[in-house]
Amino acid sequence: MLYTTKPAAERRADFRAALSSGTIQRMPGAFNPLSARLIEDKGFEGVYISGAVIAADLGLPDIGLTTLTEVAGRAAAISRMTSLPTLVDADTGFGEPMNVARTVQELENAGVAGLHIEDQVNPKRCGHLDGKAVVGLDTALKRIRAAADARRDPNLLIMARTDVRAVEGLEAAQNRARALVDAGADAIFPEAMASLEEFAAIRAAVDVPILANMTEFGKSDLFSVQDLQDVGVNLVIFPVSLLRIAMGAAERGLDELAASGSLKAEVPGMQTRARLYELIDYEGYNAFDGSVFNFTVPTQFTGPTSSTKE
Repeated sequence: MLYTTKPAAERRADFRAALSSGTIQRMPGAFNPLSARLIEDKGFEGVYISGAVIAADLGLPDIGLTTLTEVAGRAAAISRMTSLPTLVDADTGFGEPMNVARTVQELENAGVAGLHIEDQVNPKRCGHLDGKAVVGLDTALKRIRAAADARRDPNLLIMARTDVRAVEGLEAAQNRARALVDAGADAIFPEAMASLEEFAAIRAAVDVPILANMTEFGKSDLFSVQDLQDVGVNLVIFPVSLLRIAMGAAERGLDELAASGSLKAEVPGMQTRARLYELIDYEGYNAFDGSVFNFTVPTQFTGPTSSTKE
């Protein structure tokens, strides 16, 4: 009710332990706080907060137009709703190394368990689009050093994302991953890997957790969770999937309403009122409210008497 009862520090420690457990961690992307509650209810291990989803929710393309304030606000709203660890997309850190440091502390304040900083040129673009450009190694390393130095909770996971595979090839991605770990990265996000063998190559290059991005319509095939675990991936995200499913359903519903003038045919596919109330925990709110303040609604209003004093 209102906020998760599990403190952020505990969720961060849990996240660290889970990434070392040998079991791959599944983190679907939440497109709002309620969907984070649903992810937890369905038994997943964590919640991902996608920069592309935040941008799309604002009607913007994923080209670095969102601000730190917008991302931190969404991260806080989602993180408060779940006892699961949350991992947030921090893009390029929203500026130079000092901006990266502030980004880390703002997102730490938001209650996330981890964040990732990428090595694209600012403003960035979606990792599965062509025409990306990456910064030089020195700049990439400065971002990660700034991020690692700025955190106050040592369990806050600093993940380095590298997009260099699409620009300079797999060997360059391996070399950059090693350098990013040496600079302080706790985990590596190798973007747009083309095969399971490429994930295995990154796994062989570093001894920290690695992430696989299973986004639809992207550069990577949609490998199964088991396939990824078998090649040593520790964490898999499905960043935009729930938003795509929800928007697809919304579009079909609007088409039906425009065509027939009614949504009666769509009702069987809708979440019921009872299920919505269950996820929101209406019963918990009612019990809390009744225990703190209860009252009887008067049957009639008599109005103030002559002795009433202001």
